[in-house]
Amino acid sequence: MAVVLMVTFVAAFGYAGDVTLTYPVKNQGHKGGDVTPSQAYRMAVSQANVYIVDVRSRPEYVLVGHPTIAYHMPVRFWTGKHTSKGYGMALNERFSQDLRKRFNPDTDTLIFMCRSGGRSCDAATLAASEARWPIDKIYNMMGGFEGDKVKNEDSAFDGKRMLGGWKNEGLPWTYKVDPMLAYPEAE
Repeated sequence: MAVVLMVTFVAAFGYAGDVTLTYPVKNQGHKGGDVTPSQAYRMAVSQANVYIVDVRSRPEYVLVGHPTIAYHMPVRFWTGKHTSKGYGMALNERFSQDLRKRFNPDTDTLIFMCRSGGRSCDAATLAASEARWPIDKIYNMMGGFEGDKVKNEDSAFDGKRMLGGWKNEGLPWTYKVDPMLAYPEAE
């Protein structure tokens, strides 16, 4: 029985030697530091005034899921339009104001998280430049919520987001929207 399970596992997922998990920084010039999802989780649950801020769009937050402890504050809104580069996104012009309204730059450390680590770099830079957050109190969460895509044409998982990220590390997440953590509806 154990042999059958092991063979099934190897056949379904390959062997560990095929995958090297790395967390590349999507925007090398962003402000603040970098942490992995596991580091972000440990910081947020063990230290006072450390918050994870999910900067993805509302559809991503609701339909893909989100960390149970993350505050939702989109850095960009989905426009509903399709462009040559994918779905259209428009900058949240209130992002910096919203950060300062919900969090305190004198006491709070913010860890920004998106799908795979690109928009979170942008959010960290905006927090530093526009919201005037101290650089030593902002972080980009590498790998984001979903992680990076497998790049192996021989794999059944080619193109799927299975390399790292909050969800793939098995950290707590949900589809349930907590009104205390969710971004408020437009007024």
